[in-house]
Amino acid sequence: MALECVQDWDGVIATFEHPRYEMYGNGQVHDGEEAVRAYFDASRRAFPDQQNEIISLAADDATDTVLVEFFLTGTHSGDLQVREKTYAPTGRSFKVRMAASFQFAPGSDKIVCERPYTSPDLKLQQLGLL
Repeated sequence: MALECVQDWDGVIATFEHPRYEMYGNGQVHDGEEAVRAYFDASRRAFPDQQNEIISLAADDATDTVLVEFFLTGTHSGDLQVREKTYAPTGRSFKVRMAASFQFAPGSDKIVCERPYTSPDLKLQQLGLL
C-alpha cells in the first residue's frame, strides 16, 4: 500500500505472485499485470494525489490473509469514470473509510489477490456529484 502512495507500480507488481484486484463495490476484476496497470492508470488519472492512511491491520496465518482498514484520500483533479458516466474534475477532496483483504500464496510473501471493499458512491457524495 505504501508503494501505491508513491506510484511505484513496478514495486507494487513485484509484490504479487499474479497481479489481481477484485473490486467489491463495483464488481470489476483486474486480472494480470496489464489489467492491473490499466487500473492504476485510470484511478490516478482522476485522483493523482490518492493516498492510503492505514487504520489497522490483522493477519491470519491459517488462511494466508491480511486484512487492512484504511482511509482512502484524494483530490478530484482529472476525469472520473463511474458506471459509464464521466465526471469532470471538481477540485474537491474526499476521505472514505475502506477495508481490503490481501490473499497470499500459501507459504509465500507474494500476493495472489487484493480485494478492496467500498462503495463508489461514497466518493461521489463527498465530491458533491450525487
